[in-house]
Amino acid sequence: MTDGTLPNNGWTPRPHQMALWQYLQAGGKRAMAVWHRRAGKDDVCLHHCAVKAIERPASYWYCAPEYAQARKAIWTAVNPHSGKRRIDEAFPHEIRSSTNESEMFLRLVNGSTIQCIGSDQYSSTVGASTAGIVFSEYALANPSAWAYYRPILEENNGWAIFITTPRGRNHAHAMFKHAQQTPNWFSELLTVDQTGMLTPAQLDETMKEMVDLYGADAGRASFRQELYCDWTASVLGAFYALEMAQVREEGRVLEVEALPDQYVHRAWDLGVTDDNVVIWFKLQGAQLIILDVYVASGVGLDSHMVAIEQRERDYGWLRGHDYVPHDAKVKEWGSGRTRVETMQQLGLHPLMVPWATLEDGRNAVRRTLPLCVFHPRCEDKLIAALELYHREWDDETKAFRASHVHDWTSHPADAFRYLSLAWRHAPLREVKVEQPRGFMIPPPAEPRGGLRL
Repeated sequence: MTDGTLPNNGWTPRPHQMALWQYLQAGGKRAMAVWHRRAGKDDVCLHHCAVKAIERPASYWYCAPEYAQARKAIWTAVNPHSGKRRIDEAFPHEIRSSTNESEMFLRLVNGSTIQCIGSDQYSSTVGASTAGIVFSEYALANPSAWAYYRPILEENNGWAIFITTPRGRNHAHAMFKHAQQTPNWFSELLTVDQTGMLTPAQLDETMKEMVDLYGADAGRASFRQELYCDWTASVLGAFYALEMAQVREEGRVLEVEALPDQYVHRAWDLGVTDDNVVIWFKLQGAQLIILDVYVASGVGLDSHMVAIEQRERDYGWLRGHDYVPHDAKVKEWGSGRTRVETMQQLGLHPLMVPWATLEDGRNAVRRTLPLCVFHPRCEDKLIAALELYHREWDDETKAFRASHVHDWTSHPADAFRYLSLAWRHAPLREVKVEQPRGFMIPPPAEPRGGLRL
């Protein structure tokens, strides 16, 4: 550093960045900044991290939605105005004792560490501790990461910053509403008109470019989303944009519970290294009630029994069927048993979902969503996933591929796809009969429709 102070090279916040900067530098602990694209969100947060890391020796994390994205958008990103990497501008080599390029890890001269991580691999930080986290592009992040990190920050009296542009009314929208209503939180939404960063001519050119690239409707939606922070604009390439917009518009996110004496069923997306998802649902009259969702990663089926049994105790749900994909019949290494056999041994009632192509399954989702009412318990991990689940973009052809982006939304979306293929077969209610003492109530009868193991 030329003058021995931070921020480096005399960096100062722009006028529209000043309110956030002053809040953070004064010791603010929670901030939610919803700013338009290219408003300088990461610049502010990187320099803030540097200042706080020198003030308080501790570990700090900069969390992108995906680990690979952290390298591209944060670690190797170059400021076009200076020609220098943004990470080097905020953390000059003079304050570092070491740099690990492969792990995106800095150690400072006072012992502090800074590392770029991804919300898609949040479980890899098990056992670690931190005094500050920046969630960059939080609308695209796995919301489970914040649920995991929050107790760590509370214990360490640490801070957290959430910066993003909107991606529909998902978990980031819920976080922004929470920030607006919670004392001591900073919340701010800035559009391009408020920052004045683009001239009217530049805005017109941007709109024309987006319309030419994505078409009239999608182009305008992207323009509103990226530059005017429009929460209602649909995510580009989203598979269920129309159906999920109708869920919101019709108020079908409600505090609704299952009627007594009726089975509550579960749809599964089974994984070990990837997320393992369970969705609880109930057919109630002409509607499908989506009651809850549970997501875990890197654990076996037995750990899910804790979540299942806890909900049965808390809500009085009767254990119905478990609808699983066809790969549940594959034998696992080590045990020699299929997942279906393991589920049966645990007291679950697995049934195979009818086989269908991926596109047929997505069409089943589109037919099912208009019938659904979601409990708010599903907001962050299921509703947000269905809103964000989207196609890949091909830069060469300038068109969306048929394939989806494999991120945290994929597994909840897959579990809901299996639910959509299976729910018409679910039995409606339990027939109660007086049982002699010691008699075990059998599992629910196999539904009509031919679902088989």
